[in-house]
Amino acid sequence: MKKCLTSITVIFSCIMLQAQQLPYQNPQLSSQERAEDLCSRLSLEEKVSLMMNSSPAIPRLGIKEFNWWSEALHGIGRNGLATVFPNPTGMAASWDDELLFNCFTAASDEGRVKYQQAKEEGHVGVNQCLSFWTPNINIFRDPRWGRGQETYGEDPYLTGRMGSAVVRGLQGPEDSQYRKTLACAKHFAVHSGPEWNRHVFNVEGLSERDLWETYLPAFKTLVKDAHVAEVMCAYNRFDGKPCCGNDRLLQQILRKDWDFQGIVTSDCGAIYDFYHEGFHEYSKDAASASAVAVLTGTDTNCGGSYAALTDAVSRGLITEKDIDVSVKRLLKFRFELGEMDPDEMVSWTKIPQSVVASEEHHKLALQMARESIVLLQNKNNALPLSKDEGIVVMGQNAADSIMLWGNYNGFPAHTSTILEGVLAKAPRTRFIDGCGLLQNRAAIDDMIRAVGSAKTVIFVGGISPRLEGEEMPVKQPGFKGGDRTDIELPKAQRDVIAALHLAGKKVIFVNCSGSAIAMVPETKTADAILQAWYGGEAAGEALADVIFGDYNPCGKLPVTFYASTSQLPDYQDYDMAGHTYRYFTGEPLFPFGYGLSYTEFSIGEPSYRKGCVKVNVSNAGSREGTHVVEVYVRDPRDSQGPLKTLRGFTRVTLDAGESKTVSIPMPRSSFELWDAKSNSMKVVPGSYEVMVGSSSADKDLKTITVKIR
Repeated sequence: MKKCLTSITVIFSCIMLQAQQLPYQNPQLSSQERAEDLCSRLSLEEKVSLMMNSSPAIPRLGIKEFNWWSEALHGIGRNGLATVFPNPTGMAASWDDELLFNCFTAASDEGRVKYQQAKEEGHVGVNQCLSFWTPNINIFRDPRWGRGQETYGEDPYLTGRMGSAVVRGLQGPEDSQYRKTLACAKHFAVHSGPEWNRHVFNVEGLSERDLWETYLPAFKTLVKDAHVAEVMCAYNRFDGKPCCGNDRLLQQILRKDWDFQGIVTSDCGAIYDFYHEGFHEYSKDAASASAVAVLTGTDTNCGGSYAALTDAVSRGLITEKDIDVSVKRLLKFRFELGEMDPDEMVSWTKIPQSVVASEEHHKLALQMARESIVLLQNKNNALPLSKDEGIVVMGQNAADSIMLWGNYNGFPAHTSTILEGVLAKAPRTRFIDGCGLLQNRAAIDDMIRAVGSAKTVIFVGGISPRLEGEEMPVKQPGFKGGDRTDIELPKAQRDVIAALHLAGKKVIFVNCSGSAIAMVPETKTADAILQAWYGGEAAGEALADVIFGDYNPCGKLPVTFYASTSQLPDYQDYDMAGHTYRYFTGEPLFPFGYGLSYTEFSIGEPSYRKGCVKVNVSNAGSREGTHVVEVYVRDPRDSQGPLKTLRGFTRVTLDAGESKTVSIPMPRSSFELWDAKSNSMKVVPGSYEVMVGSSSADKDLKTITVKIR
């Protein structure tokens, strides 16, 4: 009887507790219902405070402090210890969206733990919360753009597919009770440099074809298919209006056409750019700029401009009801994260702290670093090297751990430098210092003499995140404001490699960069060339695995490597003519989708049936390897359209001598291209060329004709 009474008492207490709850405190209600109720209880000043990226606590309503700005570009960034994966162009070179999903599942685990730690310490600041401003899915249209290293390359389809994997890894399963974290697709839209004039630049006169066929598809994919929670609007203007106040971009396309129900956040200081003298000068002051941005659909302000919204209301520039629209969106997603509810209700709060920089996550970083490496040249099978031969390592990037972290990075427990990786497998290796990135610190003749009788030199060069990146104060020949003015390998390195070749050395050139480097002379003076990007915490170990043959390289370029700067159109020209493999008519140094292996693959005759491309792939070499099969589409009736455009790919791993038939989904929607007659993206019935092969180069592709109804 006593036990029964106790149970009744507990039940009664729960009922009374629920009865005492206000609607926004009731987890049984929908996030939208809770947001509407809570919004109704806020003052105008409180609402405005919640629209800042650093949102203060409102104790009277139990609202905790929240920060919308955290980074996870390639692992949790700017928040102490974390697993550091390769930079995004490197990860794109893997063409492995499944592995990328696993990497960002690991990153979101670490992000959740760090948020819990910040809460326990009593303050959740910038880079400590659950809203991650990544992925950057802008199209890397020109290799001179310093922030291109943050993207997934130059192709809309590859970018959309890789970006979707990032979003799903960060946000967690869609059927979860609470979102794991929030991802943010940026920078919307038509943004890819220059860095030095981004606060004043106006993209105008862009064709509708280029807008819809190149600059918008990845955003559409992340909004419609991956259900990304946030979109960040860009700094620049588009057709005269700042992107964060552009009604066509934010209202017509994003909200209406794509039915985006999520949050739009401004880039940092972008609203300030509206009215700052010498910048866009689109609005006269902070109040008018903030009113335009909110009415257009920008919900969160990274910066301080939105503090003027109270003034904007008093001046009749915007109503409190208009502000409520954004506030309800922000509150809805905070409820969906579970940060308004007790921790015991949210499964993500139970992730153990031991996952941060764990061995399991390091293994993911190592595998991604391996898969990111692209073998560009291998004369006379110069690679792999024997671990017993005398080897010299040269080049500033060989011993530089910070270079490997890229930008927007975390701080790993340990970074395997390239020199360290080589020494671990070939302990007799010597390192000769003196060759810098832009200037040599020793005479070339002295460095060559120091090499002595060693027959093989691993030269680790390229550039660095200290030279290319976001709006940087770099003033060196070939660099401007974070961008590059030419894409050639710096002369200091070029001269050393040429001298090594002249001295009869076998040169293995390892290029570290987040973007394409023109290296025509190096194709003659180097025996092998490896593109290693900024490979993250496990870069040295991964590269040594490739150099000594413990891992067979399988990376493919996500960008075109041009032969020279002269092949590039004007950097500020956003017209796609001449840009990327889709419109470039010249001869590239290395084409988009290109990458060699230590084995040989052959691809049979493709066929198309029931929405799938099928093709037989054979490993004709003597060792196991992984091959990426790429599928491109072209509409031969469209003389103004792209030469070809990627619409499918798959990875296949084969033993020596093994063959396998792979099937690549190519539904009717894969043939959606720009239709000039209807002025829209459309699948026009008719015959299309479908090209299947190992790179975007015509010689590497087999073409069939497919009729689409």
